[in-house]
Amino acid sequence: MEIVLEQKDAVDWIYRGEGAVNLVLAYTGSSPLFFGKVIRIEKATRNGSHCPSVLNLMDLSAHERLLWRDVGDLVSCTDRDVACQIYVQHVMIPLLDSKHVDAGVHILVTKEFLETIEKNILGQRPAWRVSAGQVNIYRDSVLLQSDHSIFPQGGEGEFCISVEIKPKWGFLPTSRFISKRNAIKQNVTRFRMHQALKLKKGEISELSDYDPLDLFSGSKDRIYKAIKDLFSTPQNNFRVFLNGSLIFGASGGYAVDTNLVIEEAFEDALQSVIQRENGSRTMSFLQLVAEAVYKSGCLNRLLEVQKLDSFDIEGAIHAYYDIISEPCLVCRHLDDDELLNRCATLHSAHLDQRLEIVRNFLIAATAKDCSLMVTFRPWHIECPGSAYNSILLESTNQTFDYKVNFIDLDLKPFKKMEEYYEQDKKIVCNYTQMLVTELQADNYYRPERL
Repeated sequence: MEIVLEQKDAVDWIYRGEGAVNLVLAYTGSSPLFFGKVIRIEKATRNGSHCPSVLNLMDLSAHERLLWRDVGDLVSCTDRDVACQIYVQHVMIPLLDSKHVDAGVHILVTKEFLETIEKNILGQRPAWRVSAGQVNIYRDSVLLQSDHSIFPQGGEGEFCISVEIKPKWGFLPTSRFISKRNAIKQNVTRFRMHQALKLKKGEISELSDYDPLDLFSGSKDRIYKAIKDLFSTPQNNFRVFLNGSLIFGASGGYAVDTNLVIEEAFEDALQSVIQRENGSRTMSFLQLVAEAVYKSGCLNRLLEVQKLDSFDIEGAIHAYYDIISEPCLVCRHLDDDELLNRCATLHSAHLDQRLEIVRNFLIAATAKDCSLMVTFRPWHIECPGSAYNSILLESTNQTFDYKVNFIDLDLKPFKKMEEYYEQDKKIVCNYTQMLVTELQADNYYRPERL
C-alpha cells in the first residue's frame, strides 16, 4: 500500500532543524512505520520561486546530465530532490560505506500536510530562516530517513544521547593552481579564514578556537581538543540531542558561545547519562565523544573524499568554463605568466578529464559540508551480540553502544562553481586584509614609537 502523509498526520512531526535547502522534522507519533524516522522537506524562497511555473528550475541542467552521465538513473531524473537521493545512493555510499549513510526513500505528501507543517513549525524556526524561506508546499513528496539521533529500538526508560558535528575541511590545499597572492590558503585552514569573514559580517560574535585539522588528525588528544573547542563555540557546528530532543546548540541557526549558565544547564541534563559528580559530567561526555570519533576511524574515509578536490577551486574553475564552452573569465584577469601556462594545460585537457576535475570537486564539496552524527546508548551485558560497536568510558566505568552516521550529503549544483570561486576570493581577501591591518597596528604600537 502506498504511503501518503495527509493533513491529519502533521501533528506527529516536530521541528528538528534546518539548513539552507531543507527542513528536518522528527516523528513523535505511534505508527511503527515512522518510529525512528525523520523527514526532509524542501524549502522555497519567499520571492516567488515556489510557484509551480518555476519548479522546472529544479531539474538537472544539460551540463549536470553530462557531468553525472555515468551515475545510475541520475541523468534521467526530472526532479532535483530525487536526484539528490540517487546521488547519495550511487556516489556517496560507495565512498563512505553503507553502514554510515542512509539514502532514504521518498514518500508522498498532500499539499494540506505541507501547509499545516508550515503553520505548526513557524514559531520554532529562527527569524532569519523564516524570512529567507518557507516550506515548499508544491512538492508532492518528502524524503524519509533514519533518525540518527536515536537507536532504532530502545528499552523502556533507556536514554539515548547523540552529537551532531560539522567537521568542515580537514586538510590544507596543495594545488599548484593556487595563485601566489592566495598562498595563505596553504598555511591557514579554510575554517579559520571563513570565521574572520563571518565575524566581520556579524554572523558570529567570537572567533572559534576549533581547528578541523585537530579533528582529522588521528590523534586522540587533538580530537579531544577539537571537541572541547566545538563545545565552547558551537555556532552551527555542534549540537547534542537527548532522546531525540535538542539539549545543546542551535536548532536552525548560530548558537551563542557557551557561557556559565549554558554549561551548568548542560551539566544538569547529563545526569541520566554520565555517572559522575556534578561539575565533571561535561568533561567525561566530551571525552566519550572524542573516543568514539577516534575509535570509529570514520573521519579517515571522509578526509579521503574531501581530498578528491586536488585542484582547488582555483584550478577546477578553468575546467568549468571549458565545460560550459565560455571564455575563461579567470584567465582574463591573471597577471602571473607562470600560472597562466599551468592553466593552459587544463584548457587543453580532454573533455573527460575536465569533467572528472569538476565532478571530483563537487563530490569533495559535499564531504566538506556534511555533518557527522555520533549516537550512544547504555550497553547491557544481558543483551550480547549487539550489531553496534561498544566503547568504555574509563572515567565512569560505563560502557556504551555507539554508531556513527553521515548526514546532509546533498548534491551540489554545477552552477555553483562560479559562486564557489567568488566566495573563495572573498574569504581569502578578507583574511589577508585582516592580517595586514593587525600588522600595521602592531607596528604602530611598538615600544620604540612611544
